[in-house]
Amino acid sequence: IFFPYNLPFFSLSFNLVVISLEKTNIISKPGDNVTLTCICNKRDLQLKNLRVYWQIADENCPVVHALISGQDDHSKQCIHFKNRTQLFWDRLENGDFSLLLLNVSHSDKHTYKCVVQQKYEITRVIYQAEVDLGLAASYSQPILSGPIRNSDSTGEEVTFNCRSGNGYPKPKVYWINKMDNSRLLPSELKIIPHADGTYSVFSTLKVKATSNMQIECSIENEMLQENLSANYTQQKQDNGTEIPEKKGRIAQAAGIVSIVILSGLLTVLICWLWRRRSSNLASYTGNE
Repeated sequence: IFFPYNLPFFSLSFNLVVISLEKTNIISKPGDNVTLTCICNKRDLQLKNLRVYWQIADENCPVVHALISGQDDHSKQCIHFKNRTQLFWDRLENGDFSLLLLNVSHSDKHTYKCVVQQKYEITRVIYQAEVDLGLAASYSQPILSGPIRNSDSTGEEVTFNCRSGNGYPKPKVYWINKMDNSRLLPSELKIIPHADGTYSVFSTLKVKATSNMQIECSIENEMLQENLSANYTQQKQDNGTEIPEKKGRIAQAAGIVSIVILSGLLTVLICWLWRRRSSNLASYTGNE
């Protein structure tokens, strides 16, 4: 339970018994702007008689934003939220006291409470809402690397590496044998935190090579319900057979060499023809 900074404990406690609490959950990404919803569906609201408090459960700095008698009150606002909160002024008369929180960061992960009080003879709570703000960031597309095998390497231990980054919260990592969809245990798993609150993940899998390997690395972000995967199908290199990529490079090099040789031969031919023409022209002039 949160308490507005200038409302007596017993008064709010009494009103909480009869005022329902609407709860919502929001997930935002770091750097985004997010709207915390607080809509009071009461008739004949007069802003001059209202106090609206947005707050968090922090004894040292509970006030996120306050609206007193139709005016923003920043006197007790937590410095962490300075210049980062805005009400929608064109909606206030209709009871919409939703709060825009700018440039969300990991330190903004809180449960926010909106308390609307009405003051006539006495001050009483007429509405309250609670918004649970969670943060999440998508991981990058996983990069999976594996061995280029010889035909006789079946049974040997081979290593696969999978990495992804810039996500939040910590991910789940799965290695899957796509031949039978069985899960494989990683040999190593490192989750590295960064200064901005995001994580990078690096995982290694060591298995015995088979004649037809198909391995998948999957990175799951449960909060965003995202599952990104990368697949490996073995690249087989026999003793007498070159892999297509290498063949392509050799063919390209051979083509370049052929062009250079043809250009040289053409240059020699042109020079020979030019010298012959010049010689014939000189002989003709001498005869005259």
